[in-house]
Amino acid sequence: MPSFESELLPLLPRLRRFARALTRDAADADDLCQLALERALKAKAQWQPGTRLDAWMYRIMRNGWIDEVRARTRRAQTFAPEEAGLGVGVEGDAELRLEMHDVDRAMATLPDEQREVIALVLVEGLAYREAAEILDIPIGTLTSRLTRGRQALALKLEAA
Repeated sequence: MPSFESELLPLLPRLRRFARALTRDAADADDLCQLALERALKAKAQWQPGTRLDAWMYRIMRNGWIDEVRARTRRAQTFAPEEAGLGVGVEGDAELRLEMHDVDRAMATLPDEQREVIALVLVEGLAYREAAEILDIPIGTLTSRLTRGRQALALKLEAA
């Protein structure tokens, strides 16, 4: 039977993408990934083998981000503007980088609830039911957020 850590390792790129969608900043996304991994390793006895490790990790990550946002609000800290982190770590030709920049910018303007749903369903490819469970919302709410998010994203990308 594979170890918990060996099952966790292949999830890292997906976790990083989800963290980036949540935080809208590459450095914050890296910090969130580290936080989620630390929490998961400390709580690995709570994970039930045979269940979806990715869904468990997404929930840990989302809860970690909620905690961080609340802490930032309380501390009233100021961070560098989002634009300072765009394009960091993007590889490929100039046209692809420009398109990714447009998508990142458009995603960043969406409300949190729409961005989370789009990241889980459209980017990570989760089923609606799985995404709804991770976000702890009814499937109808997920569907309406996804519809509104897709429409808003399409409009923003057309204007770009």
